[in-house]
Amino acid sequence: MNHQGIIIWLTGLSGAGKTTIASSVSQELQTRGCRVELLDGDVVRTNLSQGLGFSKEDRDINVRRIGFVADLLSRNGIIAIVSAISPYRSIREELKQTTTNFVEVYVQAPLAICESRDIKGLYAKARAGQIQNFTGISDPYEEPLNPDIICITDKFTVEQCVSQVVIYLEKQGYISFIYPRTQEHISQIQLKV
Repeated sequence: MNHQGIIIWLTGLSGAGKTTIASSVSQELQTRGCRVELLDGDVVRTNLSQGLGFSKEDRDINVRRIGFVADLLSRNGIIAIVSAISPYRSIREELKQTTTNFVEVYVQAPLAICESRDIKGLYAKARAGQIQNFTGISDPYEEPLNPDIICITDKFTVEQCVSQVVIYLEKQGYISFIYPRTQEHISQIQLKV
């Protein structure tokens, strides 16, 4: 196996680009022969956390459940890529302390950009009061204080964000270094972290 078990946790506002980046990172790692499992927050909520609401307590329970599954996978040599808003800093910090090889990726985009990307119209409904406790509108999003990676999706492409993640994993020894990059290429990517 050319990789360790890892939890790659993508956090950020709805519409920031978490799922897109997670899916692209998953594809890149699979082409390298890595065993990868993608855990999307919306899918997990539907199948594993059905019945939970959107109070802070329920959100924390949901994030703990996702973290538990991700940790099981990573302890068995699988790269678990999690795409979940996970709005509260304390629960993310808890997961960092209770899991192994936890990589926090802050997928960052301004609220206005996230709203413009919202094809489901959830932000508009939240602003109209039709959705309560909506992260970024009527409920807070607590930015990570010291994430391992910051993907700024209103300034950089999906490919550049994927490169950030992959280069970080290589540098930390989580995955094998596959192909050489020029120092100039690495420096350009590092500027985007």
